[in-house]
Amino acid sequence: MPHFGHISYYRPGDVLENRLTLSRAGLHRPPRTGVSGTQAEGAESIILADQYEDDDFRATDLTYSGSGGRDPRTGRQVTDQQMTGRNLYLRRSLDTGRPVRVFRRVTTESGSGYRYEGLYRVVEAVYESGKAGFLVWKFRLVPAVS
Repeated sequence: MPHFGHISYYRPGDVLENRLTLSRAGLHRPPRTGVSGTQAEGAESIILADQYEDDDFRATDLTYSGSGGRDPRTGRQVTDQQMTGRNLYLRRSLDTGRPVRVFRRVTTESGSGYRYEGLYRVVEAVYESGKAGFLVWKFRLVPAVS
């Protein structure tokens, strides 16, 4: 069952060494996919891992690209995305307004890790041409006010 909000004592700024550690801590359950949640309840957490060229992390908000349409070998966008699968989780979060935990891949002195950026809310979903020329779902998130 999804948990929306902070988990245990983890707070924004905390860095965990890898996705398996995130999963074991219950912060982001799936060790591979970028969105955790359910279609019925929405996304509980997302990871920005520099895999989608249309992702954009800014000081005031972020754009999270939907999933799908990428070549598994090259990682390049090769077809339009659809409103299916994990994209539906983020769309549901837009409807419910529930907070989403956001993690971002970062480089640290000891290598790389995943920093907890905090709680965000999905405020917009647009279907538009991405950098590769294919239609991509772009979800805009802003920091949640606690």
